[in-house]
Amino acid sequence: MLEKPDLPDEKISACLQAEYGLLVATIAFLPLGADLGTAVYRVTAADGTAYFLKLRSGTFDETSVALPKFLSDQGIEHIIAPLATSTGQLWADLDAFTVILYPFVEAHNGYEVDLSDRHWIEFGVALKRIHTVTVPPALIDRIQRETSSPRWREIVKKSLARVETDTFDDPVAIELAAYLKVKRAEILDLVERTEQLAQELQAQPPESVVCHADLHAGNILIDASGAFYLVDWDTLILAPKERDLMYAGGGQFRDTRTPQQEEALFYQGYGPTPIDQRALAYYRYERIIEDIAVECEQIFSAADGSEDREQALRWSMSNFESSGTIEIARQADKIGLSSD
Repeated sequence: MLEKPDLPDEKISACLQAEYGLLVATIAFLPLGADLGTAVYRVTAADGTAYFLKLRSGTFDETSVALPKFLSDQGIEHIIAPLATSTGQLWADLDAFTVILYPFVEAHNGYEVDLSDRHWIEFGVALKRIHTVTVPPALIDRIQRETSSPRWREIVKKSLARVETDTFDDPVAIELAAYLKVKRAEILDLVERTEQLAQELQAQPPESVVCHADLHAGNILIDASGAFYLVDWDTLILAPKERDLMYAGGGQFRDTRTPQQEEALFYQGYGPTPIDQRALAYYRYERIIEDIAVECEQIFSAADGSEDREQALRWSMSNFESSGTIEIARQADKIGLSSD
C-alpha cells in the first residue's frame, strides 16, 4: 500500500502498548508494496528498538504467521518470525485490521538491489528446506490447498467485456481500457491456455508441498551484511513445488541475468529435481492473469488518481514487454508440449 490508511497513529500506539507491552516513541508509515490490503510501518520503541508493523485488512489466515514461526524455529534462518503478544498470540486485532509485529530488518528488496550469485544459490537452498520440511499435522491441516480456481480468469474476462461497453472519466482507467482493447485477443488466448492446463493438472495433480506462493523480488530482502530473507507469507498454500519454482527464471526479478542464468544458480542450491513443465507454465500464466485481474479491479473500482493505481497500470502493461513474463511463460509451455 502506497497511501496511508485512515487510522490514527495514536490508536496504533495504544494497541501495541496494550497487546505487546510496547511503549512507542515514533511510528512512521512506509509506502511499500502493491497489496492494497496491507499497510506497513516502522515503529521505534522508547528504548530505541525498531520494529516492523504490518496491518492487514480483510480475511486473516492464522497460518500466515504460524508457519513462518514454525519454519524459523526449525532453524531456517531466512525467515523473519512474527513476535508474540503478551498472551503468546502471534497477532492482535485493531478495528478492521489484524496487527502483526516483527523485528525491523534494515534491508532492501530484490527490486532495489540485485541478488548476487550467492543469494540465488542460498535462495534455492532455503526453498528446498521449506519444500521438504515435516510440518505437524495440526498445522498442515489448516493450510489451504491448491484448487486451480478460475477466479482470476473470470475477473479478467469480465474486465475485457467491460472495456467494450463502459466509458471511463479517470485518465488511468481510460489508459488501461485502451490497452486492454489492443491486447484483448492475446489475453483471451492466455486465459484459454491457462484453463486447459488447469484441467490437465486437476486430472493428474502433482505432489503438493508447502509453498510460499509469492516469491517475487519484492518479497526478498537483503540487509547490509548480505543476509537475505523471504517475507510476506499471506499467500501460503499446499501446492505442487512448481508454484514456487516458477519465480526463478520467470521474469519476476531485475533483468540483470537471463532466465537461464537465474535458474542455473538457483538449482545449484535447490538441487536436482524433476520439473513438471505443465505445472510451471500453468503457474506462470496464472500469475500473469492474477496480476492483470487485481490491477483491473484496483483501477476500475476507484476514481482517484492515487499512486497505487498508476503503479498498477505500469505493472499490468509490463507483462507484455519483449522478453517479459508472458514470453517466458510461453517458452515453458512449449517445452512442456514438446515433452508430451
